[in-house]
Amino acid sequence: MPQLAEVIAALEGWFDPGWAESWDAVGLTCGDPAADVTRVVLAVDAVPTTVAEAEADGAQLLLTHHPLLLTAVHSVAATDPKGGLVHRMIRAGIAHYVAHTNADVADPGVSDALADRVGLTDVRPLVGDPEEGPAKLVVYVPTDDAAHLIQVLTAAAGAPSGWSTVGVATRQAEREAQTRVELAVNRRAVPAVLGALHRERDEPVYDVLAQLPVAGSRGTGRVGELPDPTTLYGFVSQAVHALPRTAWGVRAAGDPDRPVRRVAVCGGSGAPFIEAARRAGADAYLTADLKHHTTLEAVTERGPAAMALVDAAHWATEAPWLDAVAVRLRERFGTTVNVTVSATVTDPWTLHMS
Repeated sequence: MPQLAEVIAALEGWFDPGWAESWDAVGLTCGDPAADVTRVVLAVDAVPTTVAEAEADGAQLLLTHHPLLLTAVHSVAATDPKGGLVHRMIRAGIAHYVAHTNADVADPGVSDALADRVGLTDVRPLVGDPEEGPAKLVVYVPTDDAAHLIQVLTAAAGAPSGWSTVGVATRQAEREAQTRVELAVNRRAVPAVLGALHRERDEPVYDVLAQLPVAGSRGTGRVGELPDPTTLYGFVSQAVHALPRTAWGVRAAGDPDRPVRRVAVCGGSGAPFIEAARRAGADAYLTADLKHHTTLEAVTERGPAAMALVDAAHWATEAPWLDAVAVRLRERFGTTVNVTVSATVTDPWTLHMS
């Protein structure tokens, strides 16, 4: 059976904590990385009901999208509601791990699951995150030793190394012919690579050059196409049946008969990306937590460029991600770990009258 550290390593391979926003609180809230894990429960929120589910399931890990301790705390005393949950999980031997904004921008991530749920194809990031460009290491080594050194440095970079030889040239040093080797590597691996270089060469002559960021497949939100065009009414009806049921339901702003083919989505609070959805040519934008003035301006002040907005419950736009992660965990750990998606609807709204 795997240890918690192995499960965390898999999660962080998919949802790198370095991708999280600076204000976020991702990672391990409580738990022993050396503990064995045989059962995992997934939920959007860590609340008494989902913690009770994890207890009843005999789980050793509760994985949630939203942090339990998002704002700074000075105590986790059992007398505090959140502190009480931490104590409860520790007593039950349940670790708590969070993948939040790092899962939002991952590929695949939260918005990919939402896009898949409502049937979008040809999906791409709505707001792409430029992936950090690699570092280029330029080093002069004895020509006879160049192949060996490349092998050593590649091993130090880890897998996938991201290395490639982009050019060589020879020069005549005072005593021996040397080869200029240029190799590209992920910037995070630079310290390990330089350490290996110094172990191989007493005083190596080298330079590390920063490369420009490159466009990647990660980013906030997604935009794609419906297989068949429909109307706003038709798309909202489709979303109602595709998303998990909530009292909030799904509501829309715009002409119910307007054609809809290209759709942008963003799991969670996506109001800041309305303009990005418009620039992407979306006929409709599905997200959560839309406010009155923002919505009114979007659908009334743009004339022919007006775009329909579709507002669902925050929880409902992120819950599909749990199923996607559950599939990946089952594929990664097979029968050694039982993975369960919580049946609890943690959307706080419980009553809606129209």
